[in-house]
Amino acid sequence: MWCCRLSHLHGRLQNLLSRGVTCSAFQQPNFKSLFPLAISWHHTASKSLNCAWQQHEDHFELQYANTVMRFDYVWLRDHCRSASCYNSKTHQRSLDTASVDLCIKPKTIRLDETTLFFTWPDGHVTKYDLDWLVKNSYEGQKQKVIQPRILWNAEIYQQAQVPSVDFQSFLETNDGLKNFLQNFLLYGIAFVENVPPTQEHTEKLAERISLIRETIYGRMWYFTSDFSRGDTAYTKLALDRHTDTAYFQEPCGYNNYDRAVINTVPYDVVHRWYTAHRTLTVELRRPENEFWVKLKPGRVLFIDNWRVLHGRESFTGYRQLCGCYLTRDDVLNTARLLGLQA
Repeated sequence: MWCCRLSHLHGRLQNLLSRGVTCSAFQQPNFKSLFPLAISWHHTASKSLNCAWQQHEDHFELQYANTVMRFDYVWLRDHCRSASCYNSKTHQRSLDTASVDLCIKPKTIRLDETTLFFTWPDGHVTKYDLDWLVKNSYEGQKQKVIQPRILWNAEIYQQAQVPSVDFQSFLETNDGLKNFLQNFLLYGIAFVENVPPTQEHTEKLAERISLIRETIYGRMWYFTSDFSRGDTAYTKLALDRHTDTAYFQEPCGYNNYDRAVINTVPYDVVHRWYTAHRTLTVELRRPENEFWVKLKPGRVLFIDNWRVLHGRESFTGYRQLCGCYLTRDDVLNTARLLGLQA
């Protein structure tokens, strides 16, 4: 970069001199335009801190904690945590983002121990702890360890021998609840054993991790085979792989039964939709992608409708089933409260 600019300048001077123009005869070149803001790394005095930063024309670059981070100046002004810009009690911003000049640049930047100070053109000072910047930078977020998710099939799940959690441990201990949520986040399904087979105990179990979502089926649904309900779920017929509430404004996912008439896409797209549908259905129905579980009284199954489909085979005899829908935000929030990166 610098070699290119120097050769360009040298070429311009030679060109002008070859035409008989002396340095005193033409306007002195604007070196600021030829050489933009000189950029150099600023290092901390303490080698143990291992921190360096650069002030670029349009962004701030920071090297710290083995991470190279880049911050837009508007972002740095917008995320100021000073008392006039941010309410630390409510964790809400007071600064009007729309009032920030989109071309804003700091007048000065300095580092004091582990705190960076940005002084803006209006004199306002924003300060950031280095660790806060690492935690909230895009580059830092990419390195963030989140609760892993395992892509599994029947063989992988069976070999993992994922343990169920006991009802009392689930209700009475944070360790039991955390173990359950770890399994749930890993695989999208998790089991609780030894639950008294009543609607009340199932409801109590659900409330341990989330608010129960009210739906058209009520708070808790409880049913057996009842052909008068007009729903295949209330029969003894087999149910293909699906997720529930696909007809909600905020649906859980895919459902081949509750699909409405396809009348919102043009003719030339419809056939492509059926081709994609066939590809998906073939994958879903592969035997190796199916994990069959026989539920029994006292065993409760939680299913993540965003990851795992469910269904059933046809059956004979009498069967009672109860359940409910949970709010996803609350389930994930409970996991976070227990230290999981959900």
